[in-house]
Amino acid sequence: MPPVAPRPRSVPSNELSAYADLVPAPVGAEPTAGVHWTLSATTAIHTHPAPVAVAVAEHLAAVLRRATGHPLPVVPDDGPGPIRLHFARDGVPEHSEGYRLDVTADGVTVAARTAAGLFHGTQTLRQLLPAEVESGTAGPGPWTVPGGYVVDRPRFAYRGAMLDVARHFRPVADILRFIDLISLYKINHLHLHLTDDQGWRIAIDNWPLLAEYGGASEVGGGPGGHYSKADYRRIVEYAATRAITVVPEIDVPGHTNAALAAYAELSPDRTSPPVYTGTEVGFSALAVHSETTYDFLHDVFTEIAALTPGPYLHVGGDEAFKVPAADYATFMARTQPLVVATGKTVMGWHQLADTAHSPGRVIQFWGTSDRDDTVADAVTRGARVLLSPANRAYLDMKYATDTPVGHDWAGLLEVRDVYDWDPGSFLAGVPESAVLGVEAPLWTESVTTMAEVELMLFPRLPAIAELGWSPAGTRDWAGFARRLAAQGPRWSAAGITFHRSPQISWPAVAGAPSAAQPPAT
Repeated sequence: MPPVAPRPRSVPSNELSAYADLVPAPVGAEPTAGVHWTLSATTAIHTHPAPVAVAVAEHLAAVLRRATGHPLPVVPDDGPGPIRLHFARDGVPEHSEGYRLDVTADGVTVAARTAAGLFHGTQTLRQLLPAEVESGTAGPGPWTVPGGYVVDRPRFAYRGAMLDVARHFRPVADILRFIDLISLYKINHLHLHLTDDQGWRIAIDNWPLLAEYGGASEVGGGPGGHYSKADYRRIVEYAATRAITVVPEIDVPGHTNAALAAYAELSPDRTSPPVYTGTEVGFSALAVHSETTYDFLHDVFTEIAALTPGPYLHVGGDEAFKVPAADYATFMARTQPLVVATGKTVMGWHQLADTAHSPGRVIQFWGTSDRDDTVADAVTRGARVLLSPANRAYLDMKYATDTPVGHDWAGLLEVRDVYDWDPGSFLAGVPESAVLGVEAPLWTESVTTMAEVELMLFPRLPAIAELGWSPAGTRDWAGFARRLAAQGPRWSAAGITFHRSPQISWPAVAGAPSAAQPPAT
């Protein structure tokens, strides 16, 4: 294997640019001067026969067929081919998500130890092809890839995006599109905020009114909605084909008005409140001292865990203003073991930090300070930290005062604000070894359409993705801004709504989406 090297500057810029423009920045990449390979009507994708590898190949083929119009059959791996996806150990980074991509005059090879590594390698290949490869309409090409190689692996194990489907419900098709969008930049966890005051979005067999009644509302009084178990399985299975793990959140003991509206016995006064369609927080709470509450949580966690192959179950725990501190500690001391009993690891917002420890639990920090002694103390007791500082990572914050949707309570977040921090050293008293990764939450109190979801994601999500994936030494705002600009034509070709940040020198693209005039999706 050639040594991992910085990008050379001795080859012509047109051959260097594709490798120099990759987002997230890879561990190592080097173009080969004068070498190219062109995808044609006779190209086939040769893949390892394992179903997980075939799924990666079929996804790549589907993307390339749309744009090229070529048949691109997926065939068994029988050695070097025009496009080859195969499992290997030699020459591949020792990481479950690592990969090596080689482009020669004879074709493209992606090698990895796992299907996740193969998938990430194919996402990099897409960026080496012309931007028009992201189009949904077949074009003439040519579909040429410059020669070279990429050797890559992530910095952090967890790179996440959160979508709040409780405040405004999003149908399954939108969730699948969201998965496709975040997978472009090697995000590997989808955190679904499934329950809140405004709606309960997942069917629970033992408590059917949670979804049937508690799910039939949303902010502004819309019809809401919920996911059946079949819907949820479809989301989980689809995400897995994109190397993404689903993290379900059942937010307790606060943010529970939808559950209380469905079942009066969960309420401290045994009275059902009316459904809630506003945006205030902190006014609801489960009955902490009732055994019915823990029977309810046992049933919910057990059913959700059975549907979720990933290791985490998120219990929320934030903004429980109606629950005294002692009662909150009692509640979490009862609740966390219920999660552990399902075989899952507890994840919760950082208000959980001051409560009893459970094995391997993950504290998700959303504060706006670079110091939280309670979180640091939880780390000394064995907790890991997932970083989502609101003034750096909350993608529901406006870009500028005239952004048509979003909030500004944590500040206005332009692309550089989201990019210019280091998760490994951000929180005092929390060493990089205790940082599980980063996550970008998107709350939807004011976000009502998929076009608005995309507007808030792009171009900031790639910044979070790079912080989670790329080596710390590659973090450079000027370089990232240049590389991010090269992604704009790809988003335009794909019909993705994005904010044309004034911090980025975007290439001129006819019909490029803007913050002011997002196109229909």
